[in-house]
Amino acid sequence: MLPAERKDFLLARLRADGKVVAKDMAAELGIAEDNIRRDLRELAAAGLCQRVYGGALPPAQAAADYATRTSVSPDSKASVAAAAAGLIAPGATVLLDGGTTALALVAALPPALEATVITHSVTVAAALVGHGGIDVFVLGGRLFKHSAVTSGAAAAEAAQLVSADLFFLGVTGVHHSAGLTTGDADEAAMKRILASRAADTYVLASAEKIGAVSPYTVVPLLSVSGVITDVKSDELEATGVPIIPAG
Repeated sequence: MLPAERKDFLLARLRADGKVVAKDMAAELGIAEDNIRRDLRELAAAGLCQRVYGGALPPAQAAADYATRTSVSPDSKASVAAAAAGLIAPGATVLLDGGTTALALVAALPPALEATVITHSVTVAAALVGHGGIDVFVLGGRLFKHSAVTSGAAAAEAAQLVSADLFFLGVTGVHHSAGLTTGDADEAAMKRILASRAADTYVLASAEKIGAVSPYTVVPLLSVSGVITDVKSDELEATGVPIIPAG
């Protein structure tokens, strides 16, 4: 089997099984495990898989640029956003992460809702300008353009000074074993701080995020109050994390 054929085989197995174990693939194909590992490194470099210890998992579509993400799973994001909006009580203080699902959550807020939203997302803040009942606080810092959020030391220091009832966390991967992940180390650190400042953290998990993995862990899966999703996942449910059904 030629290297290109091997890679196609590995990708097909990844799509079918949701994972690739290097040792098993080497035994099945009758080749050295080093060859499989090299193939997986090259596939990961091309963004076609996410390497983990012993093999590979599906990559996160949500790691694409912001403009591309706006067209990914819009119906799923709307369902998740509607379920999340239903968790916000009048008068609540809410920490809202960045991302396109968070933006959908803003659109799903009842027009009469009175609440406080603290965010490090410039797009979320802008979308809330016309919502008369919501006070908006923006955490300043260096703009991370990939996700249109502030990050870095200034943003982290500002985040340490706030407290909230709820944090709606955006991630690029929700996986039963790899956990809650995202594609940038500084962004992951900022999300951890925000999660530590809220009484309850809920994950906004639209369809493309379930079963996907990105390089950087945000918080442990079982540390959150719930995962809001419209996707049925027996493996995710088996972890014991609370699932809030959307749609």
